[in-house]
Amino acid sequence: MYVNGYILGVPDEMKEAYITVAKTFAEVAKDFGALEIFENWEVDVPDGEQTDYRRAVKALPGEKIVFSWVVWPDRKSGALAHKGMWSDPRMKSVGKMPFDGKRMIMGGFEPLLSYHKHRDSGESNGESCRMV
Repeated sequence: MYVNGYILGVPDEMKEAYITVAKTFAEVAKDFGALEIFENWEVDVPDGEQTDYRRAVKALPGEKIVFSWVVWPDRKSGALAHKGMWSDPRMKSVGKMPFDGKRMIMGGFEPLLSYHKHRDSGESNGESCRMV
């Protein structure tokens, strides 16, 4: 398993435009093999004493923090998908992004631990935790 993570600032008034882009991105990523996709809009993101999300992306007044990640089967799959996704006509049709991509933080990660609480699971307590 491999995870691409993203943190960015999006103007609050561009939330709906961002959701439109996120939905398109999710459809394309899914078609390129993504296992899971999470897009998260700021609700409670405190300012830190030394650093924080807002400072990390140089968020402007009125911007909300978006914290997103995509889970791929492995690093190679994620790398191949990213090359293909940005040439996909659906992504090109999105047009101008509703955020400043130069201030976005992104990176690839190898999971160390995975915890899942399952609904209607056959497992005795509905939970699983494993080192990945």
